[in-house]
Amino acid sequence: MLGTVLSIFLCVNQLFNLRLLGGVLLDNQYMYALMATLLPLCFLLFPAGPRSPMNRIPAHDIALFAVTLAVSIYFVLIGRAAVERGWEYGQSNGVPDHAVWASYLLWALATEALRRSGGWGLMWSVTICAFYPVFADKVPGPIAGLAVSLPDAAAYHIISTESMMGVGLKAFAELVIGFLIFGVALQYTGAGPFFINFAFALLGTARGGAAKVAIFASGLLGSMSGSVVSNVLTAGTMTIPAMKRTGFPASTAASIEACASTGAVLMPPVMGTTAFVMASFLNVPYAQVALAAALPSILYYFGLFMQIDAYAARHGMVGLKREELPTLGQVFRDGWYYLFVVALLVWMLLWLKRESHAPFFATVLLLILNQILAKERWGWKELRRFILACGELFAELVAILAGVGLLIGAFSVTGLTGTLTNDLLFLAGDNVMVLLVMGAITSFILGLGMTTTACYIFLAVLLAPALVKAGLSPMAIHLFLLYWGMLSFITPPVALASFTAASIAQAPPMKTSWESMWAGSIIYFIPFFFVLNPALILDGPIGEIAQLTTGCVVGIIVICCGLQGYVYGIGSTKGFGRLEWPIRLALIAGGILFATPGGGAMPWSATEMDAAALIVTLPTLALAWFLGRRGKSA
Repeated sequence: MLGTVLSIFLCVNQLFNLRLLGGVLLDNQYMYALMATLLPLCFLLFPAGPRSPMNRIPAHDIALFAVTLAVSIYFVLIGRAAVERGWEYGQSNGVPDHAVWASYLLWALATEALRRSGGWGLMWSVTICAFYPVFADKVPGPIAGLAVSLPDAAAYHIISTESMMGVGLKAFAELVIGFLIFGVALQYTGAGPFFINFAFALLGTARGGAAKVAIFASGLLGSMSGSVVSNVLTAGTMTIPAMKRTGFPASTAASIEACASTGAVLMPPVMGTTAFVMASFLNVPYAQVALAAALPSILYYFGLFMQIDAYAARHGMVGLKREELPTLGQVFRDGWYYLFVVALLVWMLLWLKRESHAPFFATVLLLILNQILAKERWGWKELRRFILACGELFAELVAILAGVGLLIGAFSVTGLTGTLTNDLLFLAGDNVMVLLVMGAITSFILGLGMTTTACYIFLAVLLAPALVKAGLSPMAIHLFLLYWGMLSFITPPVALASFTAASIAQAPPMKTSWESMWAGSIIYFIPFFFVLNPALILDGPIGEIAQLTTGCVVGIIVICCGLQGYVYGIGSTKGFGRLEWPIRLALIAGGILFATPGGGAMPWSATEMDAAALIVTLPTLALAWFLGRRGKSA
């Protein structure tokens, strides 16, 4: 609790320029101070192995806690001298031996903290890359780089602002920490039930209403929390039983919730940690990232909604009974003040562009309103739970971001990024589609073994420059990497969101994850759409944005008709006999043509793409209409 409170105090003091510590800390001193309050907690919170039945913290973990605290404070004290004398460039700049040995020690401690919080796979990936500068001149040509000595590598990793103290930790210190506090406050003040009950009151009686509630509620809740698994655990406990009760099989109910919650990292205004890191990489305001992500995320949720509607129509599913559901009036009476909090957050983010301050003001307003208006006000017990939840989240994320920062430093000091960019362009033959497919496959594979943030940072350093150099929009490329890096949440063999939802639904995990791929299939296409033409991330003329959005909406509806076997205005394709699957496949192909944006990197214009889509789709719909009419006559 002390570590968490101190870290929040440091953050507020620095970001609001309060000067309560006798002046403003240098950026590196501020980040070392945050490391001192949070990184040592990893050794208390995340055990090296199974703890004793009494859950006592062993002596060696307490020793590691103390050493990490001491060495982090040491770097706070020498931070100003390190900047003034350029110690990050190693022994040639007169870095003293004690600073080099302290760098070795913090490097080792950060690696162990990364293992405990991120797992063995991430730890080994980072460790191999972190030592790469020492033997960079001895590796094969395409990945060779400029070698440095081990002391110089250690000094660069720990003292420079390009490695451990680089973009990941900087984003945490300046942006992420406030939004994490806001997300935890929402969770502990009961925002989850408010958003879920709001969705039940709005959509519960509709066809397949329980599943539509899952989509709407998870989208609302996820847009505030930015966390996939906690979204599943919060919304899924209410939506999955409701879906099962209205006729959805357990695995289908779990897959719908998993897909709906996965959109949490894509939906503004709060998109999760990775989006803030992305803003730092692109050196743009976070509001710009949120605006760019808005339309693709809406299209994703629209596709998911249409999939469920077509599925429910094909299987004759009804909604929940009105008497089982809360009324809108009742929901708003219980939690109307959440809307004021969300409005304040959006206003400060998008209009005032105060990204670093917005979550703190929103959190303060939320806590004040909760104490005045909520039925269950916080006491000391609730405050303690809130602080502990924040601390565990902070410690885990700091360990991962500090560890993954070593990747950036390794490639920065050796110049590998530029070399690899040119080599990738050469291998792809300057073919944009080949580069995109390479990026998608690499993102997905890395996403299987890394957190979304770690995967994104890795690819933003190695792959993004090549794609940008090929002439693609930087914002679109970075969003593309984010999308493909988080697809592992619903895609086997990892599918963390699907497995979590399956445990709630008591469904087979692998079956659930395969169904999640089917239900959320539109998400595999959307990243290619907005990279091929950035008008879909609101980067283009209004007329072009409107035309491409209309094409995407029509395409998504047609794709969902093909995927689920239900054509609006015609009915189910069950009675089409042998022609059912050819018609469904033709609808999917026509829908993809409608949704694929013309212009941009595409050789055909939007009008030509729409014409091709009509050539495929209209005869298919005519045949479906004829078969449907004949079936009804029979």
